[in-house]
Amino acid sequence: MPVHSPFVTQKDGNVYISGVPHFGLEETLDCGQAFRWQPFDEESWIGIALGRKLRVGHKNDIITLYDCSLKEYEEKWRSYFDIDRDYGSIIEIISTDETLKKAAEENSGIRILKQNTWEALCSFIISQNNNIPRIKGIIERLCESFGYPLSDGGYTFPEAEIIAKLTPEDLAPIRSGFRARYIIDGAKKYVSKEIDLNLIATADIETARAELMKITGVGVKVADCTLLFGFQRIDALPRDVWIKRAIEEYFKGTFPECASRYAGIAQQYLFNYIRKHSS
Repeated sequence: MPVHSPFVTQKDGNVYISGVPHFGLEETLDCGQAFRWQPFDEESWIGIALGRKLRVGHKNDIITLYDCSLKEYEEKWRSYFDIDRDYGSIIEIISTDETLKKAAEENSGIRILKQNTWEALCSFIISQNNNIPRIKGIIERLCESFGYPLSDGGYTFPEAEIIAKLTPEDLAPIRSGFRARYIIDGAKKYVSKEIDLNLIATADIETARAELMKITGVGVKVADCTLLFGFQRIDALPRDVWIKRAIEEYFKGTFPECASRYAGIAQQYLFNYIRKHSS
């Protein structure tokens, strides 16, 4: 896996990271992989992830984590923002295909977040047959109802152990509809270890996907989104209507072999590319 070493310093209670090419804050936080981030000002975003509220800035190629220690950066945010991965090398590899080259050139700031695995699973269960504003609304109501309040405002994402004890009727206030029983079944199987998290993280992609699909209501797309955005399995290839159409149109039904190891990253570039260029 290509890696590189950024330069990290701490000053005035903030962490500053430089030497991270191919990093776009808005591109990464607003591409549909996470649902609890929003713009704070022209140069920063604020969101709740990994149990706390964080403001992140990006200006003049310097990433700023506000009110953050070096220890917290190393323990949480370094992997969350995929800081060490050398996206330049990956772009070079997938750019042997002309379409993926164009897609990567236009969207090279996207990075794959390493989110909490339960939050990713639950969020993408909620995402089924849904649009992003409604997904965000359901998630926020879920957090307000069953998460822990934070001292600086907002709520944590509720633990799977809490959701596993609920009934679909308990989830009625979040207005998740038919997804309520899927959310609860996912929580129960996550907590009971009926789904093997280590297997999901390390097995071949077909085996990992099948493990997640033990959960009621989890199909191929939700499983692949969970693999990519929760377990950071960058070999996972979520296929929504846009991607299926693009694979048929640009690649005659088969995703390019050059991108197989990095299919999830290539998919994100392609997804944003076709959204921008669709008529």
